[in-house]
Amino acid sequence: MGVGISLSGLAAAVANEGGIGVISATGIGMFEPDFNQDARMANRRALQREIAEARRATNGIIGVNILVALTDYYDVFTTAVEAGADIVFLGAGLPLKLPEILLPDNRGAIKTKIIPIVSSARATQIIFSYWQKKFHRLPDAVVVEGPMAGGHLGFSKEQLNNPDYELGKLLKDVIAVVAHYKDSSGNDIPVIGAGGIFDGTDIYKYMRLGASGVQMATRFVGTYECDAAAEFKEAYLQCTKEDLIIIDSPVGLPGRAIKNKFLNDVSMGKGMPFKCRWQCLKTCDPAKSSYCICLALTNAKKGRLGNGFAFAGANAYRVHNIVSVRELVTGLMQEYQVAADNAVSVNCP
Repeated sequence: MGVGISLSGLAAAVANEGGIGVISATGIGMFEPDFNQDARMANRRALQREIAEARRATNGIIGVNILVALTDYYDVFTTAVEAGADIVFLGAGLPLKLPEILLPDNRGAIKTKIIPIVSSARATQIIFSYWQKKFHRLPDAVVVEGPMAGGHLGFSKEQLNNPDYELGKLLKDVIAVVAHYKDSSGNDIPVIGAGGIFDGTDIYKYMRLGASGVQMATRFVGTYECDAAAEFKEAYLQCTKEDLIIIDSPVGLPGRAIKNKFLNDVSMGKGMPFKCRWQCLKTCDPAKSSYCICLALTNAKKGRLGNGFAFAGANAYRVHNIVSVRELVTGLMQEYQVAADNAVSVNCP
């Protein structure tokens, strides 16, 4: 949902329905007029504005998703906390550096919760152990993202269809690691499932497996409030299961996207000339990249899919119409209840 797909509009709408509305900080400054002159400041200013706009539209919970791989990760992280984000989600890398204002001796009135996004029990163990020793605190929760997610994936291509990496198994493994830790008040630390979760039945399934909640992205592209252009949403409505492909991203990770002419041209070796004003992601080598992924995703967000492409989860082909966030959340809750009722009836003697 990065590079403008989930900003204050979608985040506030989700928060108003009782969920956690999440603003993606990735590429957020790309829409500022001075991004090419001062990308770092553009990112900070845009994030401050989006958090403030979300606050004006809701009294609910607002989070910010930040990639650890961002060149200005620490600055963006600090900005999110200072701007009053309720939660910061940290993905695409091991978050081994935290702003000083979040450490126990300095926190004061800071209430921001910090939640890493992981793809394995091993990563969970590393983060929890390191934070406990280095920062004398633990994550407030952890998101486990499986291989059916959209966008950049924390798995090799060989692992994507391997049952050993299915979300249900990853969830159980991470829950087992987290069970050995307690937060400062002695409470359990929530584990949240993510990646390919599409309907209320899926939510029920993963909560039965021990998840405290779920994170969803793809399904919310199909809402009026999603901050992407209508053409971006239309790509979801028109795609088939076969259109959802795994690409080699310039940042060195596999990614799931909707096949289109832009990606076909790239796969055939056609370069898309660009000038890298500022290396957004640490893992990107502009000299070896055939295109700028942030520019391609910015174009897509604006509806210019001839010069970009849409990231999407494995179930994007199941999005058939645009609805309001309220309608979507209501439907998910109803589906969840039906799944729960059916499970009870099956288990009754």
